[in-house]
Amino acid sequence: MRIIRNAEEGRKTLLSRRPLDTDELPMEMRETIFRAFGQELSPEEVVRRVIRDVREDGDNAVRYYNTKFDNAQTGDLRVSVDEIRAAYDAVPGEVVEALKFAAGRIRQYHEQQLRGALFTFNQGGLGQVVRPIERVAIYGPGTRAPLPSTVLMCAIPARVAGCDEVYIASPVLPDGTVPPVKLVAADIAGADGVFKCGGAQGVAALAYGTESVTKVDKICGPGGLFVTIAKKQVFGDVGIDAIYGPTETMVIADESADPETVASDLIAQAEHDALASPILLTPSHYLADEVNAALARQLRTIERAKIATAALDGRGGCILVNDIDHAIALANEYAPEHLCLIVENPAAYAAKVRNAGGLFLGEASPEAIGDYTAGPSHTMPTGGSARWSSPLTVHDFLKITSVVHLPEGDTEELARMAGILARAEGLSGHAHAAERRMQGR
Repeated sequence: MRIIRNAEEGRKTLLSRRPLDTDELPMEMRETIFRAFGQELSPEEVVRRVIRDVREDGDNAVRYYNTKFDNAQTGDLRVSVDEIRAAYDAVPGEVVEALKFAAGRIRQYHEQQLRGALFTFNQGGLGQVVRPIERVAIYGPGTRAPLPSTVLMCAIPARVAGCDEVYIASPVLPDGTVPPVKLVAADIAGADGVFKCGGAQGVAALAYGTESVTKVDKICGPGGLFVTIAKKQVFGDVGIDAIYGPTETMVIADESADPETVASDLIAQAEHDALASPILLTPSHYLADEVNAALARQLRTIERAKIATAALDGRGGCILVNDIDHAIALANEYAPEHLCLIVENPAAYAAKVRNAGGLFLGEASPEAIGDYTAGPSHTMPTGGSARWSSPLTVHDFLKITSVVHLPEGDTEELARMAGILARAEGLSGHAHAAERRMQGR
């Protein structure tokens, strides 16, 4: 792990965000694109073609791109009840138990959110109606690393919000199946169906519907580059929650922190993706050196060491800061997805944090537990978007209708003022419609 000795250099390097589309596609991906289309295309051009084909050719196009991109032959695009039953037999009992445990925590947390979200008011004839979105879909990423936790973290808030229909879309394994553990998670979360369509073709199928895939009102959940671009391109025809990039964790630690613990927290995020950003901010030269040594030891023991090492070398590292307040100031500039405070009395610093998707206070509250069993959704803003956006919550699955039902006694003055403003804007039709409500007109 590189150690940067001053904040200005840190801003120019670790804390300088660059768009993901500036990274050159891996050769294997470029070859896959050429085989599918017979020419070299940019990721945006690929997605545009896929969306067009799915809109025109429905299931056949989805199956074609499942074959080209996932090397998978798919028959029925909807997972059957028998497949879900068989999934329970394929998943160890302790994993099923852990999924149910996590689901209970996630559900309980979001039920508390819902109580604060469902409110109306009526003052001066003004109010609102809060309703769930009728039909939503969750994109559940991953095959080799199937991420059933993401299914729980996204589908359960939708179900708690009261959505009529909640679907899951997933990429498939080469044998054309969805990983069993993901099917079990979808069942536990209460999904109404699971579709075998990942990538841009899955997003397009959900946005526009096919013979087998249900058209939805909103698509939520994270995904890779092509999923992210597809969500951007279909937005407006369908709702989306947010645009998610690779995971990022910033750890702020002082000399009271255990170096082995800090190292393990950095590795936990680094192993997600070679493009992940595991960053340490500390005023302690001693801690920085000890964490570096601990990283070297621990990387020798994990299965995804190659991926974690690439992340630590590429977008990870340590910045030495003046003190913890200085670290928090840098964190607020960076607006990380996850911010972990492993310092003495972390709660005393929490109020100073303005921009973070999730805040994890103290060694007893690691982000890794937040990924699975704490309760809040682990689908959080990335790429600096924590400056203006929030983690996935029940609010993402609710919509508000404003209500205006004015008492007759209020109309006279409101209409007079509305007429003045309408004429100032040159909209005499508006003025006329308002002024007709005035007495004597």
